Amino acid sequence: MSGPDPIQAPGTDEALWRAWERWAQLPEAVLPQGPVVVVAAHPDDEVLGAGGALALLAAAGNPLTVVTVTDGEGSHPRTRVLRPPALAARRATELRAALARLGASAARTVRLRVPDTAVAAHEEEVRRALVPLTEGAALVLAPWTGDVHADHEATGRAARAAARETGAPSAAYPVWMWHWARPDDPRVPWHRAARLDLPADVRARKRDAVACFRSQIAPLGPAPEDAAILPPAELAHHVRDFEVWFA
Repeated sequence: MSGPDPIQAPGTDEALWRAWERWAQLPEAVLPQGPVVVVAAHPDDEVLGAGGALALLAAAGNPLTVVTVTDGEGSHPRTRVLRPPALAARRATELRAALARLGASAARTVRLRVPDTAVAAHEEEVRRALVPLTEGAALVLAPWTGDVHADHEATGRAARAAARETGAPSAAYPVWMWHWARPDDPRVPWHRAARLDLPADVRARKRDAVACFRSQIAPLGPAPEDAAILPPAELAHHVRDFEVWFA
């Protein structure tokens, strides 16, 4: 996608997504039985894109491994409030709290500590690290490779390659797509999309989990460079009563 950064451009209002008549046509996503590996480029991606799935899988007793490729230390590159190591530590703490809210505190967590914003330069390294983690998985769930964010796309490619090598089924969850795409957008593979409906209690758990990421949903400080990465209009895409995967 060329031109100005679509993530920085004004996004699609959630009301447009909610009004889309095609949701009812999407097939139902089926949760597997057995170990599931959920991969994220940054701490919070897995909860935004698949927090409901994590809650349902944990409740069903599936062994879970949650892999964060970067520590998300680059989310506020010009802030003076937190240096990158401190921000990385905070985001790791936020993720542990979010998993607990989802009922997934028993999940194994793995931090690959690849530099934030540089996953593409380490893609083969990430793939190699994911191969043993995906052995025997009933599902590998990772960011969509068309999400526009370079870290998400590289993480998704690495996870898909690792799953292919180990023979594990894989699926992809979008994060930023809801911001830059629109209903019926031809850039989105809707023919591969499936819908996971979230019961009311799971949706409430996911809302609580998303709220744990204070470093991303609230300003770090008063300066413009401390602004929230995920304001309410953006969060609205991720607290619906369903999630979407791509097969």
